[in-house]
Amino acid sequence: MKNTGLLVMALALAALEATSVAAQQSAPSLRFGMKPDEVALVLGVPLTFMRGRSGNELYLALPNVKGSALSSRSDGLYLQFRRGKLTGWKGDWGTIRP
Repeated sequence: MKNTGLLVMALALAALEATSVAAQQSAPSLRFGMKPDEVALVLGVPLTFMRGRSGNELYLALPNVKGSALSSRSDGLYLQFRRGKLTGWKGDWGTIRP
């Protein structure tokens, strides 16, 4: 009886892991060469212009966490564009607003 319970738990965990991996693989992700409007669509948040000349800009994407337990966080994602295409990004982890 105990072996059957362990087998059921193992199968349930394996199924959960498989669906989690499939969900991660099907989710859109950032890719080098994307345009700013494509990046905003993938991230689901508007991009805020920080600095730079036309075509070579630095944008900031702030997560939309309203109503979440993490709503006091303001971790942003800085996105560097060169010639209008995404060339890099960097997270600003640990910035907390009071």
